[in-house]
Amino acid sequence: MGVTLKEVAALAGVSRSAVSRTFTPGASVSAKTRAKVEKAAKELGYSPNALASSLTTGRTKLIGLISNNFHNPIFLEVFDQFTRALQERGLRPLIVNLTDETEPANSVRMLRQYSVDAVIVASSTLPPSFAKAFHDAGVPVVHTFGRSATSPEVHVVGIDNVECGRMAARELVARGYASVGYLGGPIDATSARDRQRGFTEEMANHPQVPVSHSFAGAYSFEAGRAEMLRLLAGDPAQAYFCGDDILSIGALSALADHGLKPGSDIGIIGLNDMEMSRWEYINLTTIHQPIKQIITASVDLVEEMLKTPNRYPEARIFPCRVIERGTLRPRP
Repeated sequence: MGVTLKEVAALAGVSRSAVSRTFTPGASVSAKTRAKVEKAAKELGYSPNALASSLTTGRTKLIGLISNNFHNPIFLEVFDQFTRALQERGLRPLIVNLTDETEPANSVRMLRQYSVDAVIVASSTLPPSFAKAFHDAGVPVVHTFGRSATSPEVHVVGIDNVECGRMAARELVARGYASVGYLGGPIDATSARDRQRGFTEEMANHPQVPVSHSFAGAYSFEAGRAEMLRLLAGDPAQAYFCGDDILSIGALSALADHGLKPGSDIGIIGLNDMEMSRWEYINLTTIHQPIKQIITASVDLVEEMLKTPNRYPEARIFPCRVIERGTLRPRP
């Protein structure tokens, strides 16, 4: 059995309520009493029960961290940084897998069972209705990697996916590819559609360059590989903007099967700049998404909402940049 609050109070010679106040942030307790309680707790090896303290404060400090694409290695980096950032601020991440979930109300019901103080929807593929469902239920929510908007209905932190599509198109044109293609994620994902939109808009300024569009079934290695194999069986473009690094790595695998060299034979540019893209044998040219800054801003918003639940929703959008590696031909 663990050491109890009653035992600490007995050793310190104080009341149980004094021990409780000592370990309750913001509670009133004299310096002398605090010193006696902390000394007794150290001697006994006592640690306050976080769940019990939530009954007193009305706050669990649990933050629901939900996503729906655990096949993409980028989320190993995302969850690593999110969990550390939350824990450093005294908050407790509760990771929830919403793969194959289509009904926002089910997600709200699940998170309410755990009495979370707030929710972070960490997904570029879940529709805005998921985050809005939490907002409408009175649960503070941030949609990280959500769709940028000038007047968002919930707090959104991420990038401008339309502009990223434009950036990729400009890079392919600048490198002299005579035909280009967009190989996106699932067609129902807002991120995939927005990246296609930006790519198409920019390529409209270069009518001499033929443009094709296709979509993989998921943001995954297997889906990117399968779609590139399909394209190679027909009349492929000279270069592709794959709307995610993991799609790009799958596409590179398909090129290798056909004995094609990335860059010179068929160019590939991705998006995210995840750790794997930097590996020597992959060496992917990609668009860097500032994940660390996005996660820091998301946790900042969570803390601010816990203090002021009715904050007006805002969008915090971060710029991206091209990372030059080896899967596109050099600029002239």
